[in-house]
Amino acid sequence: MSAFQPTPTLAATDTPAPTATITLTPTNTPRPSPTPRPTKTPNLAATERMDGFNAEAQSYFDKGYLKTADGQIKEIDDFNFDWAQLGWYNWLALDETVTDFYISAHAEWSSAFRNADTSGCGFLFAVQDNGDHYAVFLDRSQILFLNADQTASYSRKVGLTRGSGRVNFKDPADQPLAADFTLIVNGTHAYVLVNGTMVGEYTLAQSKILKGDIGLSLLSGTNKDYGTRCKMTDIHIWTPTD
Repeated sequence: MSAFQPTPTLAATDTPAPTATITLTPTNTPRPSPTPRPTKTPNLAATERMDGFNAEAQSYFDKGYLKTADGQIKEIDDFNFDWAQLGWYNWLALDETVTDFYISAHAEWSSAFRNADTSGCGFLFAVQDNGDHYAVFLDRSQILFLNADQTASYSRKVGLTRGSGRVNFKDPADQPLAADFTLIVNGTHAYVLVNGTMVGEYTLAQSKILKGDIGLSLLSGTNKDYGTRCKMTDIHIWTPTD
């Protein structure tokens, strides 16, 4: 699967206004056009890969995270990006409108500064034309789950319904960190898995529109040098069969 390098800048007219949050100030720029596509592989390898995806969906259904195991998979090009603006995140829209879904990737991230603020790879979903969205980030010590609502002056943390919401990695300034990172959304319930283990279940706002675009993101924890670097590979999105 070829690497996809998002462009870090856009024209000022294409840049949405930033949104103040309790813990950080996010922005949902840049938004270059993505190139999601299925990976062309030999028939045997493709069959084995699809069998693996089917088994993954079935396991989530068996655990109650999905309403059905019947669905379709779209594979997305690799995401490789660095960003040095403390407390801000950039994201790449995938132009995939989803409601119930899961997105999974192998995430690798590093930091140019020891003991940086909360930072790492992430996913956005339920992205609306007015900028409303949810954002979920994998930090070295926690899952940061945000509800960005343009009617408020800040983004609120989404509270845990079940699980600890905690992880335990070393400092990403010492060496790049790596983990399998999965977000599952089923109605108003969201589940975050790290290395196959559910670390947090979250309840989403019933008043918020959950059908929307989805994206890949990077939250920066420092202004130093390259800031925070994120690479995501083996990215795939599952949606239920209509």
